[in-house]
Amino acid sequence: MRTVAVVGASLAGLSAARSLRKQGFDGRLVVIGDEPHRPYDRPPLSKEFLAGTLGEAELALETQDEDLAAEWLLGTRATALDHTGRAVRLADGREVRADGFVIATGAVARALPGSEGLAGVHTLRTLDDARALRDELARGGRLVVIGGGFIGAEVASTARALGLEVTVVEAASTPLAGPLGDTMGAVVSGLHTDHGVRLLCGVGVKGLSGEHRVDAVLLEDGRSVPADIVVVGVGARPCVEWLAGSGIALDNGVKCGADGRTSLASVVAVGDCANWYDPRAGHHRRVEHWTGARERPDAAVATLLAGGAIEPGVPRPPYFWSDQYGVRIQFAGNAAEADSVTVEAGAADDRDVLAVYRRAGRPIAVLGMNQPRLFTRVRKELAATTS
Repeated sequence: MRTVAVVGASLAGLSAARSLRKQGFDGRLVVIGDEPHRPYDRPPLSKEFLAGTLGEAELALETQDEDLAAEWLLGTRATALDHTGRAVRLADGREVRADGFVIATGAVARALPGSEGLAGVHTLRTLDDARALRDELARGGRLVVIGGGFIGAEVASTARALGLEVTVVEAASTPLAGPLGDTMGAVVSGLHTDHGVRLLCGVGVKGLSGEHRVDAVLLEDGRSVPADIVVVGVGARPCVEWLAGSGIALDNGVKCGADGRTSLASVVAVGDCANWYDPRAGHHRRVEHWTGARERPDAAVATLLAGGAIEPGVPRPPYFWSDQYGVRIQFAGNAAEADSVTVEAGAADDRDVLAVYRRAGRPIAVLGMNQPRLFTRVRKELAATTS
């Protein structure tokens, strides 16, 4: 294998490039990214960067002395994968030929239909998104966050600390029910009400009002919530449209094995666009977490360099963290597979808790709120018992 093209220049793409060099690949390495920026860290965008306590230079993922001997093609989007011709076509007309490919094109924030061109309405996924939202929050006012997931919750926490009046609208009965389950989702989202954020749950959004700039969020039950700024945090979709017609299997992203291998030889996928097979759950799942983008490229690159001639290992249970209102929230595993959850340390009312999720009596997930030491111990035990 003389040339490898990594399509995607965020954390997963950078991690794949690092893994290639670490695992002995000394050929031509091309990294393609649609953003003009060098790889940067996304988690601080909704927290420290938005609050103005972290600068752009501190977001850099590369060290000053790091040299991967790679060709960086930034600010240009991949438009097609020609597997037969062994090439990636770019929006600027160029073509990159390679022997192996790592698909790491990530995901894009879902927009609210009808919000196009309306000032004051934001999504938060990229550095440019964060710049624009930070400037608006600095002027203060009434913020409405549509969607009570982790991005929305972190934006709400940051904005509240900046002194804004904040309302979170969530269609489900409680925020975070998807990743944490109803019981613990309610406990964690209680941080909002603890800090004066208005929670409107169990109601959908009908649309937005405003002629040139948003002035309210219209709810399906007929209510209207005044807004100077709106952040739409209703999830993300994988960036895989450019792979249509390539022959690669797509299903909620790029469908992969437990080691990132795809339906095409010499093509692996990593990061938010990759729908990996989870041996524990027995089905495929996309893991949109920083840790997965950092760790899983090692296995995918090993598969790519070995031509698929190695047995896939079992990835560690998905892990993510969130900082809200000064509370460190950590989670590992899969809450959706659990049939029970018990608080085993701390107290839910104090937002200082360790909870263990079980299926048929076996631990399969763990949640910690300001319990880093206990959480780390249980997370290690979880990885050992489910591998």
